[in-house]
Amino acid sequence: MFDSYQETSLKYYPERCINCKRCTQVCPHGVFAEGKEHAELARPAACMECGACAGNCPVQAITVQSGVGCAWAMIGAALRGKDMDTECSCGGDDGSCCGTPKKESPCDCGGK
Repeated sequence: MFDSYQETSLKYYPERCINCKRCTQVCPHGVFAEGKEHAELARPAACMECGACAGNCPVQAITVQSGVGCAWAMIGAALRGKDMDTECSCGGDDGSCCGTPKKESPCDCGGK
């Protein structure tokens, strides 16, 4: 079963990558890093599933289900008139909210 607090829907196929570097340029959380022959998946747990990388990959080396994860939680909070700093409905590593370490975030949801 998919656990949205611990996993992401991000799939990367480095054998398809043509090293265009678009994913490294558009990812807001530095999930991808430049590599010699293809992009490297540097921080997969930081993915907020916004879909920018997949949408900009010309060879479909990346897939992600946008509409889930932290990006969706932020959009939902904005539509409900809530502040992500006070109401968090997403989770990240080490009990964080949207990849922000808990000690730096006033969110006390513990990623639950």
